[in-house]
Amino acid sequence: MSEHDHTPSGTRLRRRRLLGGSIAAGGLAAAGLGGLGIAAAQSGNATRDEHPSATPARTGHPAMLRTQADFDRMKAKVQARRAPWIQGWEKLVANGRSHSTWQPRPVEVVVRGGGQAENYAQLFLDIAAAYQNALRWKITGDTAHGDTARDICNAWSRTLKSIDPTHSDSRLASGIYGFQFANVGELLRDYDGFELGRFQDMLLDVFYPLNSDFLVRHNNTCDSHYWANWDLCNMASIMAIGILCDDRTQFDEAVDYFHHGAGNGAIDHAIPFVYDGGLAQWQESGRDQAHSVMGIGLMAAFMEMAWNQGVDLYSVNDNAFAKAAEYVARYNLGRDVPFTRYSWGLGANCDYREHTVISSSARGERRPVWEMVYGHYTQRRGFAMPNVAEMAGKESPEGGGGDYNPNSGGYDALGFGTLTHVRLHWNDIPDDLTPL
Repeated sequence: MSEHDHTPSGTRLRRRRLLGGSIAAGGLAAAGLGGLGIAAAQSGNATRDEHPSATPARTGHPAMLRTQADFDRMKAKVQARRAPWIQGWEKLVANGRSHSTWQPRPVEVVVRGGGQAENYAQLFLDIAAAYQNALRWKITGDTAHGDTARDICNAWSRTLKSIDPTHSDSRLASGIYGFQFANVGELLRDYDGFELGRFQDMLLDVFYPLNSDFLVRHNNTCDSHYWANWDLCNMASIMAIGILCDDRTQFDEAVDYFHHGAGNGAIDHAIPFVYDGGLAQWQESGRDQAHSVMGIGLMAAFMEMAWNQGVDLYSVNDNAFAKAAEYVARYNLGRDVPFTRYSWGLGANCDYREHTVISSSARGERRPVWEMVYGHYTQRRGFAMPNVAEMAGKESPEGGGGDYNPNSGGYDALGFGTLTHVRLHWNDIPDDLTPL
């Protein structure tokens, strides 16, 4: 373990009062979303532009986690029964939430936190079902699944009025489920009978205010109080809602926070230490591995949505996120990694806390997050990711909600990355990969 110390600076210990700065400082030049498009922004200093698909491009809707080119690839591979896509497809079809018989159970007020009154499982189960049915429709054209996904979304937009803000966990609900629901809406935006306007209003009125407020105030606690995944899910929700609603201001808000935010979702706080040899320490590594893996999945999703809008966040700080993913994957494969003492401020008074060793809690955690990371850095960009590659191989084919932990953690990622994010058969991976 390194003897270096990481103590939050004064600006990190103070509460966040407002979201300042201009998106121009983050390198974004934009004319808007949707049909207006976003100009490509190369934010990092390590590129592989000669590699196929190395430059982000905005091509119209859908353009969040998946683009139409992605769906064209999936459809062709599944129809040809090509591995590993066909195995990913079979994983999707075997999941009970992907069946067109699913019936929604919307509520007026979602409660997460506080014990007995909680009902948020009804939301994450329905989102998983809507997403999985939307995938099946997009790949096969089977309207039975499109109708099911549409009906779930319409039922919720017709019913949901609020997320109970009483408990801090409400900000996990606003972030994770706002981000996921917006991605479902993006797939269905032109589907017959889908109430897009009402669905957008639900996200703007119910989810976005909690997302934005959390990043500004962090529930009146120290900026460093909340773990990275809390910020990241709310950042992802703001970005996804902005894309769905063609709102450049919201998209810019999320990207600006990634570059300049006070909390632990900002890139320099989520990845506080970078080591020689292509590894970087993740902010939650001293906490446990379940949340570390969750954080990798959330940051990957955030970066993938930005990429599909023409903005490259993956390469920021010399591909620091790739090195963090390698770090988390390596440790969860049972190998040693370096660890630097990490300290932060807790609560409203920023009480001192520290981690001096990496946590082995939940080591080996299984979540469907690795194919997205590998698909970008190796298959798009040509970088060597040996630990992420091995982890993706161990998890292949990736499933989704319902294939992992039956509690909320098993639904934190939309999943099915083998089907949706693999671009090259393993025999087609280039030999001349670039070290990080």
